[in-house]
This record gives sequence, structure tokens and C-alpha cells, in this order.
Amino acid sequence: MSDDQQKVLTERRGSVLVITLNNPERLNSWSGPMGAQYFGALDAAAADPEIRAVVLTGAGKGFCAGADMGHLEEVGEAGETNVNAERPITYPLSFPKPLIVAINGAAAGMGLVQSTMGDVRFAEPGVKMTTAFAKLGLIAEHGVSWLLPRIVGTSHALDLLMSSRVITSDRAYEMGLVNFISAPGKVVDEAVAYAQQLADSVSPRAIAVMKKQVYDHFDKDFAASFEESNTLMNEAIATGEITEGVAAFNERRAPKFTGLSA
Repeated sequence: MSDDQQKVLTERRGSVLVITLNNPERLNSWSGPMGAQYFGALDAAAADPEIRAVVLTGAGKGFCAGADMGHLEEVGEAGETNVNAERPITYPLSFPKPLIVAINGAAAGMGLVQSTMGDVRFAEPGVKMTTAFAKLGLIAEHGVSWLLPRIVGTSHALDLLMSSRVITSDRAYEMGLVNFISAPGKVVDEAVAYAQQLADSVSPRAIAVMKKQVYDHFDKDFAASFEESNTLMNEAIATGEITEGVAAFNERRAPKFTGLSA
């Protein structure tokens, strides 16, 4: 097996696909092959209507300790970022299904960036997180300057970016960077349980539209967002899913929504 193989592992758990970054000897440091395989796994999950949600985690003791130093050397030699990438680093933002991040260990640099591209973040107690960029002579990379302030606010974002200081997941929870702190050793199980609850109880189509709304409406004023939402609501009603949703509520059962194949 070449070094470029199996940088990402996948496992089905019910309606949830668990994607594991797999370079544990280097705390799952990010590389071109890892990114390509991760994005490919997201493509496959998006196309499979039986998969309703994805959980992203890391193998071993780390989530993702940042970019592989070999990759950074390539970037330095090339004088530009996104070296040998077929798709942008921000590709996960276009994934139409719930993307739940289970931070099982250190998340630094690119690892922290990728965690912010998930929809909801779970973390083990006490795991370490840092932006790291400024200490490497780098700026806020790959759109994290747009994402991080929207997650934690401007002041917290600037603190984390400028200082490159290490915080624990407990402090990240206080900031709002992490949504849930799991029981020790249970971060993947709890993230999967959350993802499966979404799979069992909500409309895949509604989730896909809502994710697009949230990101698109950051750049629109309220009036434009309101008008577009009304149009999207009429389209949602026209699908007939509201009939099933109301019936499930009245009958006290789980709704039977159609899976999404994007």
C-alpha cells in the first residue's frame, strides 16, 4: 500500500457515515491525498440517499494537528496555497447533509479550520485547540477569517488568530466554538447519536436548504433574506413533505421523509 492510500477511513453506523482522518502517527496531519479522499467520501455520502448525516473524526489520539510539514514545504516552494488541490479547502461547506465534527484530540491550524466547516462540533474534555497560523508566519487561512468570527464573535476570533494560543475544548465550549463536551472516550458515539437523531426525525431536503440559507444569507440584508425564505417556503410546501410532517406529529411517530441524493 502506498503512502497516499487510506488517509481516510469510512464506516456506516445506521444512517450515519463516520469519516475518520487516518494518519495517526502524525496526529492526522492534513495533506493533499487526505483532502482528496475526505472530499471524495463526502461526494459519495451526498450521492447516497441512505446516508442521512456524516460524522468527521480522527484516528488515534488526535483530530488533525494541522497541515503536514511536507505539504507546507510544497506551499512555500510554490509560493501559493491550494497546491495540487482539485477542489477548494472550503469544499465541506457545500455538503448538503448534516456534517457533525467529533474532535477526539488536538485540533490545530488546518484541523481547526476543517472543524469550523462542520455544522455542529462535539469535543472530548480537555483536548487542545489552536489556530497556530501566526506562529508560522501565516495569516488566517482558507476562509477561517470569515467563519471564526461568525461562530465565536470578532473579539474571540481575533484573540485566537493573533495569539495562536492553545485553548482546551472546555474553553472552546465557553466561546461557542464547540457545541457539546462529550463524556470521556465517547465523543464519536455521542456525535453519531446526535446525527442519527437528525436522520430519524427531520427532512433531509429541509436541512440541505437551511444550510444553504444560513451561508448565503450572511452576505444579504434582512429584506432579501426574508424574501428568499418566503420563496423557499413555498417550494418546500409544494414538495408535499409538510403533509407527512404534520401526520407524523399527530400520530406521534417518526416522519418518513425521502432521503436526499445530491
